[in-house]
Amino acid sequence: MTPPAPLSQHWRTAWRRIGGSTGSWPLVLALLLLALAVWPPRVQLQRPVFNWQVSFDITQSMNVEDVELDHAAVSRLTLARAAMRDVLGALPCGSRVGWSVFADYRSLVILAPVEVCSHYEELLASLERIDGRMRWANASNVSKGVTWAVRGARSVGPDTHFVFISDGQESPPLRINETPPMTDIKPGEVQGWLVGVGGDVPMPIPKTGSNGEPAGYWRADEVVQGSAIGSALNHEHLSELRQDHLRALAELVGVNYRRLNTPEALKTAMLDRRFAQHLPADTDLRWIPALLALLLLAWRFAPDFGWLRERRPAKREKKKAIDRGVPPRSLTRAA
Repeated sequence: MTPPAPLSQHWRTAWRRIGGSTGSWPLVLALLLLALAVWPPRVQLQRPVFNWQVSFDITQSMNVEDVELDHAAVSRLTLARAAMRDVLGALPCGSRVGWSVFADYRSLVILAPVEVCSHYEELLASLERIDGRMRWANASNVSKGVTWAVRGARSVGPDTHFVFISDGQESPPLRINETPPMTDIKPGEVQGWLVGVGGDVPMPIPKTGSNGEPAGYWRADEVVQGSAIGSALNHEHLSELRQDHLRALAELVGVNYRRLNTPEALKTAMLDRRFAQHLPADTDLRWIPALLALLLLAWRFAPDFGWLRERRPAKREKKKAIDRGVPPRSLTRAA
C-alpha cells in the first residue's frame, strides 16, 4: 500500500498546476491585486475637506438672461446651477454640501450638508430642481437674506461655511443707510462668500407665474421705484448686477465677495484652502493595485509580442548551452 503524500507535496503540486514552476507567478499576483482593487479595504487618510451651505437667489430677476454659458446666453440662475455642478465634481470625498433658497427676506435651508461622494447623484438631482417655482413671495430683500444665510449655516454646525449667490437687486429698494438687523450676528463668525451674478447693462425682468410659466416683463408702474431721482437704482423694473451693494454686504457680515462670470470662478472660491478642514476621510486607493496588476500582466506577456517574440527562442537556446558548459564568448562569436 502506497503511503499518502505529505501535505507539503500537495501544495507544491497545486502551485505547479497554476504555473508556479513555469514562471507564471506574475499571473497569480496580478489576480490577487485585481481582487484587492475590486474588494478594497476601507482606508482613511488625512485630507482637506470642505463643508458648505449654498444659498441660491430664486427671485424673478435671476431669470434675466444676461450671462453666458458655453457661448450661449442663459439666465443667472442657470449659470449658478451649472457652476455648482462643476464644484460638486471637484470637491474631494469627505466634503459636505447643502442647499438653501432665498426669496422675500429669508434664506431657507432645504437640504443640510451631506457627503458629496456618497450622495453625488442625489445632490445633482436636487440641484436641478432649484428654480423660481420654489419662490413663496415676489419680494427680494437681499440684505436680510444674507443675514439669514449666515444664521442658516451657523445652525448647521460650527465648521459650516456659506455661499450666497445673487444679483443683489433689492425689491423693494432699500431706504438710504438702511441695514439689516444683525444684533445676533457677529461679523466674521461664519466665513464664506457672497457671489454676484449678472450683467452690467440693465435688462427687463421676466414675469413668471407660480408654476414658472412666462407672463411678460415687469413694467415700471408695477414695482416700487427708488426715491432718489436720477439714481442708478431708479429703474427697479430693470435689473443688472448690483455689485457695489453685494460688496458692502460682504463687508458688513465679514465675508468675501466674488463675481461669477464663468463656472471656474465659483469652483476656485469654494476650493479655496482657507476654508478647508484637514480631517480623516475615506480614500479610494483602488487604482494602485489595479495599476500594479496591469504592469505585472504587461511584464508577463510582453515577450509574446513584437520583436521580443523572435528573441525568446535564442535566449532559451543560449541558456541551454550555458547549462552544458559552453563558454558565453564562443556563443557570441557563433552568433
